[in-house]
Amino acid sequence: MAAIHELSAVLSNQIAAGEVIERPASVVKELVENAIDAGSHEIDIIVDEAGLKLIEVIDDGSGIEGDQLELAFHRHATSKIDDRKDLFKVRSLGFRGEALPSIASIADVVMVTSTGGEGQAIHIAGGKVLSQKPAEARRGTDIAVKDLFYNVPARLKYMKSLNTELSKIVDIVNRLALGHPQIQISLTHNNRELMRTAGRGDLLQVIGSIYGMNKAGKMLPINNADADFKISGYVSLPELTRASRNYMTLLLNGRYIKNYQLTKAIIEGYGSKLMVGRYPVAVVNLEMDPLLVDVNVHPTKQEVRISKESELSEIVTATIRAKLSEQNLIPDGLTNLRRGQVDPKQVAQDLAAVSATRGSHQGISSKATSKPNTVHPEPVQSTQREQAPTSGALFDQKPSDGSENPIVIRSKDDLNSAAVSVFEEKYQQPSTPFNEPVPGAASPEDKAKPKPQETELLDQQDRFPNLIYIGQFHGTYLLAQADDGLYILDQHAAQERVNYEYYRQAIGEVSEDQQRLLVPIVLDYSTSDMLKITDKLDTLAAVGLHLEQFGPNSFILRQHPTWFKAGQEADTVKEMVDWVLRDGRLTVAQFREKAAIMMSCKRAIKANHHLDDQQAKALIEHLKTAENPFNCPHGRPVLIHFTDTDMEKMFKRIQESHHSLRSEA
Repeated sequence: MAAIHELSAVLSNQIAAGEVIERPASVVKELVENAIDAGSHEIDIIVDEAGLKLIEVIDDGSGIEGDQLELAFHRHATSKIDDRKDLFKVRSLGFRGEALPSIASIADVVMVTSTGGEGQAIHIAGGKVLSQKPAEARRGTDIAVKDLFYNVPARLKYMKSLNTELSKIVDIVNRLALGHPQIQISLTHNNRELMRTAGRGDLLQVIGSIYGMNKAGKMLPINNADADFKISGYVSLPELTRASRNYMTLLLNGRYIKNYQLTKAIIEGYGSKLMVGRYPVAVVNLEMDPLLVDVNVHPTKQEVRISKESELSEIVTATIRAKLSEQNLIPDGLTNLRRGQVDPKQVAQDLAAVSATRGSHQGISSKATSKPNTVHPEPVQSTQREQAPTSGALFDQKPSDGSENPIVIRSKDDLNSAAVSVFEEKYQQPSTPFNEPVPGAASPEDKAKPKPQETELLDQQDRFPNLIYIGQFHGTYLLAQADDGLYILDQHAAQERVNYEYYRQAIGEVSEDQQRLLVPIVLDYSTSDMLKITDKLDTLAAVGLHLEQFGPNSFILRQHPTWFKAGQEADTVKEMVDWVLRDGRLTVAQFREKAAIMMSCKRAIKANHHLDDQQAKALIEHLKTAENPFNCPHGRPVLIHFTDTDMEKMFKRIQESHHSLRSEA
């Protein structure tokens, strides 16, 4: 065993840096917290290459005296506590005295500071003081951290992409800004300003600058207090939700913290008003006596111990529940109402445009003829009303050259005109709601050709019973019989399976067919989310979503895959983008799988939907061709089986004899 010896100060600081400084965002957090503790009113943060090249924090705080400047970079040197008692009533954000020496041990640091008189500048690299000299400086501190991790390159291999690291910086700056709305904070990356708060003490204004003013308009103020705690902040209406908990900010005496119990309390305050898997946007500021909280638990001070945590959780839940109970929670339906209105003249014009250009755009007609609310194994634009607002192709056609006149229907008699008859003979195919080709099924012409999958298809059909449809039960279950007994099918799960296998193939093929939007979809996100999405634009493009940057915090979508359900384009896009934000490691294959499951569920018939005999029989026939006809994409069973023996036992047609019962006894 080697001899015991004391580690050098530089090595000790580098070890401490492993706990305190995980990534560039950790440096930003520590330096901005120091600026806040110094009583700053304005803090400017300048970052290059996501903080790996440069992190500079400029504040107008109290500054540091020249004779204490070098001491500030010694480990456990601090101005915020003096004795053991102070450790249990910490009011400042920092107090350990570890941040500056840890940062200086793994970077090249230059600090210029002044308390109002002559300034001082110090240069430290790798934990060693290179120079200290007088300098011209205004009141406050300017600290520049360059070449982070330059002397511990092994740390660099754990860094993510530049956009990911930058999003971490933006996120922590957002949290600090929410905790201190009275301070003007700006963040600039590569000479581009990413965010700026006004510093007027208006929390709602800060929320608006981070998440957007449209979202700030859907936030509700909360206030409550008892003998130990004071609660304030904003929570969103139930209609404004996100796919992860990352949009809930907990502030304890101005410090951003992570606490599972309090986060759960916020969610419980909404009760059943939130959809499964959705979370509110919330900024909850908790004020309490410092004696009731222990911040000396974790090096980053984001995890704390709170005395009377259960009582505080109950107050948070009750405060949010009481606030929501006062509100009219009916979402504004005006937009949806306008979207659903039909202008007969406009529909006639659109149909005329389709007629005039049918020869060159036959793909539109094949989708516009199907009926709404019927079971389809293939996604379709279901009605004229649904197609009109989204089909930009209808409005992009060039005027007719006169070779074919448009058909205009003004009255019922016009349906019997010669032009309509010619149109029907040329374009319209006789169809029922279920005679569209099943995904993967062969056309009549193709059936004559030998297929390599024929043997596999026969095997699938052998596994699936030959069902004879009987009827429907409560608009939800289909009853069918076979030679081996009774089968009950869940109609929603059955069509989910049929749809899923279609979408899995359609999304995987990434067809060039795109539906242009008359009115493009604009998606607004916070800066940190924008950076995460930018990193995943290739993944989104792989499933047909081509997002273009549209301003500093927005994306625009001008077209979408044709398999999107009409009327749900924006919701579908937002849900797919939420997957990227929720799980940044999502692969293209996983993304396609989730998209297929989502679309299959959206397009499937629901419970209490009554089908006629033809529709029910067609659904069963389509289910036979599925690769896995036994489970829906979520794993639920599609059908259950009662054998003849099971039925006879239930009706006591088969009973065990008294003799057999006595022998068992």
